[in-house]
Amino acid sequence: MIESLNGAKETVSYRDHPGIRIYLNQEAEDYPMHWHTAAEVIMPIENNYSAVVDDTRIVLNPGDILIIPPGELHQLFAPETGKRVIMQFDSTLLYPLNGFDSTFHLLRPYIIIASHQDQELHGALKPLLLELMDEYFSGSLLKEASAYAMLIQFFVVLGRNYMHLERRFPNRKSQKQQHKYIDKLLEVCNYINEHCTEEIQVEKLAELAGISKFHFMRLFKQFMGISYYTYLNQHRIMHAEKLLIDANLSIMEVAMSSGFGSLPTFNRVFKNYKKCTPSEYKLLHGVHKL
Repeated sequence: MIESLNGAKETVSYRDHPGIRIYLNQEAEDYPMHWHTAAEVIMPIENNYSAVVDDTRIVLNPGDILIIPPGELHQLFAPETGKRVIMQFDSTLLYPLNGFDSTFHLLRPYIIIASHQDQELHGALKPLLLELMDEYFSGSLLKEASAYAMLIQFFVVLGRNYMHLERRFPNRKSQKQQHKYIDKLLEVCNYINEHCTEEIQVEKLAELAGISKFHFMRLFKQFMGISYYTYLNQHRIMHAEKLLIDANLSIMEVAMSSGFGSLPTFNRVFKNYKKCTPSEYKLLHGVHKL
């Protein structure tokens, strides 16, 4: 069940297990359209479930693993009888780990790991998720540390698969060259993460990658699934979200502090990404705009 819903925003309570919350859900209850700052992993165990993410309806068979990054609007539908694992976790726990922040963007707006589509990856992730659940509900000593380690391992396996060379650069035969591109593009992603509030020229990013501007733009989109500019704006919006809940900052101040050159641009990009205006976002958090 959703314990705390303010408008469309769910506040996830982690209770006595910092940063991770797991439900073994058997309720025949639909969850309305909502979003949260936690990432979410859902796996049906008995019966089929369905969800709507990014205006797309998804049917989940038993064993299918649905991963929803933080901030994505989604809706869940339950059958009359069934059982599913729902795990929510604070993704900022993993952001300090090098490469995780960039990797997570490869998963947007959602991904499904189904046994009939990718047996090897599914065969690695499903046991990890079930073991993590068992550890979470155990009374074992250091269970929090153990569950946290399994969570990291889950996303290491997933991230390595989604950065797999043949997936990202299927037409490049030299494995050494492929590794070089991946290393350079991850370096570019880390640079954007750290400097997103500054004015960043594509020429600078191409220079960091050691390739031409047009070669860089093509490879970045092939690697990340989105353009460098979309990736940059996503990080600017994430930065803006933290500032918007400060009642002492006006929306104009937030826009300027987040790297946007004008208020209209900030309003347009924010609404496109968060499905609400900055003013509405403030109100959702109980903050009156200045």
